[in-house]
Amino acid sequence: MELNLIFHKLRDKFLNLNVLEKLIFLNIVCFVFPFILNTFFFLFDYSNISIISWFELSSDLKNLIFKPWSIISYSFFHSGFFHLFWNMILLLYSGQIFLNLFPSKMFLSTFFIGVIFGGIIFIFCYNVFPIFFNSYSSMIGSSAGVMAVLIFICVYSPNYEIRILFFNIKLLYIGLFFVLSDIIQIPYGNAGGHFAHLGGSLVGFIYARQIKSGKDIFDSFSSIIISFFDKKKKNEKKIFGNDSKNIFHKDIKQKKIDEILDKINLSGYDSLSKEEKDFLFKNGEN
Repeated sequence: MELNLIFHKLRDKFLNLNVLEKLIFLNIVCFVFPFILNTFFFLFDYSNISIISWFELSSDLKNLIFKPWSIISYSFFHSGFFHLFWNMILLLYSGQIFLNLFPSKMFLSTFFIGVIFGGIIFIFCYNVFPIFFNSYSSMIGSSAGVMAVLIFICVYSPNYEIRILFFNIKLLYIGLFFVLSDIIQIPYGNAGGHFAHLGGSLVGFIYARQIKSGKDIFDSFSSIIISFFDKKKKNEKKIFGNDSKNIFHKDIKQKKIDEILDKINLSGYDSLSKEEKDFLFKNGEN
């Protein structure tokens, strides 16, 4: 009876978490669970069984055909504590900024499409570039999704500053640092991981650019993924229907207009790019 009560309390606490907290929690569970199973396998002399191999993403395209879930499942497992720790720290901080600006469904879309596309780029590179023709690799870790979220906010709000130790730094420079680091490190190890990071970064870049222009290209995917993580959000969409979508797009446009006006106040009208001037003129007519 007490175990049942504990289970229900834990379930209620999980359901009350926001999507970012749920995602971090699931990553932690998936990190710990294989260690627990490995203990039982060891005790019953089945130590040659690898749990991770069922969920990791292989560079061999044939394995993806037999394990199609691995294009997503690889992102919930990590190779070690610090691999998990730094991914979750980066996801926590970038995710909080993201959720302060946009709804949960957009955060989930960015993360999971980053994971999927990062995995595709990983497989593609290992089957296209000659240096990898005679090698086999597999990949785990949520870095591609994390990079998609990080680069999204870096592109959407490049001038937003965060405090690092004793000085402030713009998101633009943080994004450039991570992308350039991945490009530079490809020849020196973990090439597949760096390719996946770049794939996720590309998703974040493209999505942020589309959102800034008032388009949500991942809206359909958002509706599917939000049903698993946040059912309340799904119900809200049913209540408000198309009005919520219209309000969302108006909000995105208004935020961009505010950013342009702030830039004018700081540096004058001549500091605007042609794209910014056209956007301001077009929306000023409405």
